[in-house]
Amino acid sequence: MEPALVSITVVTYNSGRYIARCLDAVFQQEYRPLEVIVVDNASQDDSLAILARYKHRIRLIQNDRNSGFAAGQNQAIAASHGQWVLTLNADVLVQPGFIGRLVETGDLEAGVGVVCGKLLRIGRDFTIPDEPRIDSTGIYFTPAMRHFDRGWNEPDDHRFAQTEYVFGACAAAALYRREMIADVSLADGFFDPDFFAYREDADVAWRAQLLGWHCIYSPEALAYHVRSVVPGPRPAVPAVLKMHSVKNRFLMRVKNMTGDLCRRYWLQATARDLLVIGGCLLCEPASLPAFWHLALCLSRALAKRRHIMQRRRVPDEYLAGWFHTSPARRPVGPWVSEAAAGSGVVGNGFARSLAVEDR
Repeated sequence: MEPALVSITVVTYNSGRYIARCLDAVFQQEYRPLEVIVVDNASQDDSLAILARYKHRIRLIQNDRNSGFAAGQNQAIAASHGQWVLTLNADVLVQPGFIGRLVETGDLEAGVGVVCGKLLRIGRDFTIPDEPRIDSTGIYFTPAMRHFDRGWNEPDDHRFAQTEYVFGACAAAALYRREMIADVSLADGFFDPDFFAYREDADVAWRAQLLGWHCIYSPEALAYHVRSVVPGPRPAVPAVLKMHSVKNRFLMRVKNMTGDLCRRYWLQATARDLLVIGGCLLCEPASLPAFWHLALCLSRALAKRRHIMQRRRVPDEYLAGWFHTSPARRPVGPWVSEAAAGSGVVGNGFARSLAVEDR
């Protein structure tokens, strides 16, 4: 059997600092066949001049405005043909064997819709640090409806060394199965363009879980990521990103929150909501337009919610098992073949066997 075609989709916006090294690392991968689609969101730096050097190796789509990461990725995905789609940030440096290991891990089970590798932090100059720190080993959610990258800023001391199931993947470098993309996409695309940027990968991860798809983490697939927005103090984050972050945390809940999760975790979620609203009022007034933008797209979000909930395939107990104060994960085991042999809906046994990181 011939290897599956992997489509690599990159969205650039003033990415001249990174894009050449990103693409060079991609073309040095041993895995074949590959296709690379780049969508440029009206960059004003030297991104286009750099991309012109790769014109015979990539398909370039040029936008006349910055349409955002989510819409740009949707354009690239629509133009791609691969059985797998690797969404890749321009500031990611993949290491040898990265793509091949992701595909190999994704082939473990037909119900795997997403594969993520180990992302490590790297400086803006792409210099690999002497003491590596983790950027992401997948996404997890807490009862307060907050989402985090597993292991962020922890030392890479082999604590995330097992192939295992996680809630979702960071879209800076996530491999998506074409069948899953088609299954979970909404009328306006795979990533929700109303998000513009930030949290769109967590939204996709939640929707995929509701529809019964699994995300698997492969520790042998290694890449480095320059993270512009990091947890902690927010003054250095651009105001527009902070605004979208606030808007998108509520938008994601409107679309994906189930009644069971609301009943279980309403206190934690409400406490966090009040903290966010109070922070906007008292400390970050530039983020207050988030609530106006949320109102503008609320009718679309509710329509998407109805579509998602009508197609939901997993029970409450299973979904609730993923929301924990520590990162929930599930070892690869016999349940995989049983779930694949059925209707694609995993049972309560999976929820009961969810493990929690205890570090």
